Amino acid sequence: MRDRQNVSSGSPYEPVVGFSRAVRVGNQVYVAGTAPIMSGGADPPDDAYGQAKRCLEIILAALAEAGARDEDVVRTRCYITKAEAWEEVGRAHGEVFGNIRPANAMIVVRGFVDPRWLVEIEVDAVVTSP
Repeated sequence: MRDRQNVSSGSPYEPVVGFSRAVRVGNQVYVAGTAPIMSGGADPPDDAYGQAKRCLEIILAALAEAGARDEDVVRTRCYITKAEAWEEVGRAHGEVFGNIRPANAMIVVRGFVDPRWLVEIEVDAVVTSP
């Protein structure tokens, strides 16, 4: 069996649902759908851009804990509740991944567990450096 590293972000949903923020197996890292959960239970930003920025902060921290960098990201998926939000989410995504340019999908969904959430993002990475 290959080595497996589970990474937690402290989300209150992790122990209830039974998932990890990220899982690394070998040189591959999978980051779960990441919502704009704020420290201390604060309300998320009202706008899709602010929420996407928060999602990406959580994702980048999980990648770092798993020994990966933003440059290692090969695929992202952005789930949004309104098609109109694609530009705001895309702007935040581009600020992090504009030079890396991973494969990406932007998917419109009905909603999330928390109705305040406008976006959720997940990523896959392949670690290419030690």
